[in-house]
Amino acid sequence: MPRLGITALTATTPAGPGRGALLAALRDRRGALAPCDFLDVDLPTWIGRVTDLESVSLPDDLADYDCRNNRLAELGLQQDGFAEAVAAAVQRHGAGRIAVVLGTSTSGILHTELAFRERDPETGALPSPLHYATTHELSSAPRYVRQRLDLKGPVYAVSTACSSSGKVFASAQRLIATGMCDAVVVGGVDSLCLTTLYGFASLELTSTGPCRPGDAARNGISIGEAAGFALVEADRGEAPLCLFGVGESVDAHHMSSPHPEGRGAQLAMRRALDAASLAPASVDYVNLHGTASRVNDAAEDRALEAVFGRGQVCSSTKGWTGHTLGAAGITGLVTGALAIEHGFLPGTLNTEQVDPDFTADYLLGNRDRRPTRVMTNSFGFGGNNCSLLFGRPEENA
Repeated sequence: MPRLGITALTATTPAGPGRGALLAALRDRRGALAPCDFLDVDLPTWIGRVTDLESVSLPDDLADYDCRNNRLAELGLQQDGFAEAVAAAVQRHGAGRIAVVLGTSTSGILHTELAFRERDPETGALPSPLHYATTHELSSAPRYVRQRLDLKGPVYAVSTACSSSGKVFASAQRLIATGMCDAVVVGGVDSLCLTTLYGFASLELTSTGPCRPGDAARNGISIGEAAGFALVEADRGEAPLCLFGVGESVDAHHMSSPHPEGRGAQLAMRRALDAASLAPASVDYVNLHGTASRVNDAAEDRALEAVFGRGQVCSSTKGWTGHTLGAAGITGLVTGALAIEHGFLPGTLNTEQVDPDFTADYLLGNRDRRPTRVMTNSFGFGGNNCSLLFGRPEENA
């Protein structure tokens, strides 16, 4: 598969809009989680919420796409000169040669949830118009982004739970390798909704406080929301960041739990290394999936030991943003890119004592060190796993 150059990159998270807000939060060790105040949700949990989405407006000609998820996408597109970078790519390649592939697990489901609350009390009829295809349907966000950026290439969504916005990079590789396009807008958008909040709570997976990844007393996840985008093109050595390898696997061990030894996670990480023709020792830092689930964190640590041996430097950044579900992969990649650019490794937030059974070098404080090669993991329900390996182009020449 072709090596990809990442020519533009942005993320909007609970820490704020754009890479700068996330960098400041990571540097200052300032988390963005807070007690759940979303709509009238009555759950004893903490969430990562992007502020002021209610005030975001979509262009008039795209009003049928209006929902929380697409407002989050719109806010994300406005950051870090991303839309301008895509416009420049259109000048290089043509609008028909740029695809859009986005990951999501929630899409605009909240739009439908709220519509059901507004049913006619006598007939049960839903309010009209209800724009299901442009809000709730999984392709809503990528179709919105395609039209918003005035692109004409292929468009589709990837929905493999929490690995969704990692796996879009593999899709981009295939699209470019087959000659269907010259560049791809990839990323992920997932927003808060009732289904995920109450659903994860019903599985007894939500924490009653800010999540504590890797902590001996960790007790569950904090759900967050985010939008992140990357523009990728066939690498010509000119992009500031390069994707060396993508690893995918599906272990199908259980609908909602990973294999206890992390076999699928191991396979994804090994495949990313193989794709990049790199040895495990060449990876300076792993941005963990690290959700603060007791089972998931333990399985990931065992997988790390199996692939890298004991003492692999790693951390989870879910304590800043919460678990952004279908946007977790792109959020992890942006975090790793900030570490490479600014020369530091973010230590895990909220964690006080690392699980004594863990063998990795689980960072609790920020470390001044510039990684050259970073791996980020995103693992989803059903055993859908993805690992991305990236760094500066000259580091894998």
